[in-house]
Amino acid sequence: MSYDPSAFPPFAVTVDLVVLTVRRHVLCALAVRRGESPFQGRWALPGGFVRADEDLAQAAERELAEETGLRVHDPAGPAQDHGAHLEQLATYGDPKRDPRMRVVSVAHLALAPDLPAPRAGGDASNARWAPVDELLEQGGYGRDGEPVAPLAFDHAQILWDGVERARSKIEYSSLATAFCPPEFTVGELRRVYEAVWGVALDPRNFHRKVTGTPGFLVPTGGTTTRQGGRPAQLFRAGGATLLNPPMLRPEV
Repeated sequence: MSYDPSAFPPFAVTVDLVVLTVRRHVLCALAVRRGESPFQGRWALPGGFVRADEDLAQAAERELAEETGLRVHDPAGPAQDHGAHLEQLATYGDPKRDPRMRVVSVAHLALAPDLPAPRAGGDASNARWAPVDELLEQGGYGRDGEPVAPLAFDHAQILWDGVERARSKIEYSSLATAFCPPEFTVGELRRVYEAVWGVALDPRNFHRKVTGTPGFLVPTGGTTTRQGGRPAQLFRAGGATLLNPPMLRPEV
């Protein structure tokens, strides 16, 4: 039997981005206010439709660049190349997730150091970095006094899944360094863990664990006083991708 494309209902494919960064010691996600229907005026995750001539990774990289100006980190590139970490998160295909038509979304997780104010692109009217806890609120008011409405589409679920992926992966991988600049202190790395996990960590125990984990951190030979106080030793990410022993998340 010959294949007849018209025998199957058409559907579209999008990429949605959970872009996380740590700003002022708070885990934040990039949110865009939709400028068009559906959900006009509601906050949503950045993303868009996959073009006919690109694969999923290319679409995600394009959307990331359009929304943040970030490029994706190339592990084979020079050490000073500190673009965003980007990985595929999950696929979302509820038939009713988009009122326009059947749309399957392939979500991606992006992590980057403290980023400047975002710019809106595509069908977004404006964009902002918002605390993750605020975006996941189902009512009430945000820090700016604005009423908090649920995120558009199924983006609250996607955001939750992305945050949980990040919280889990920094336990057993070196992914937390993706939130840091190329050179950072142990204190700055600790504040990343505290922001992502939402807990306070003992500074001495944390220092002992991260500096004693093979391949996690490499001293640069420099120091900094940017955090105030005595000069603190600077490190860069080591070559380890998996941490042994892992950094176990404290129970809250």
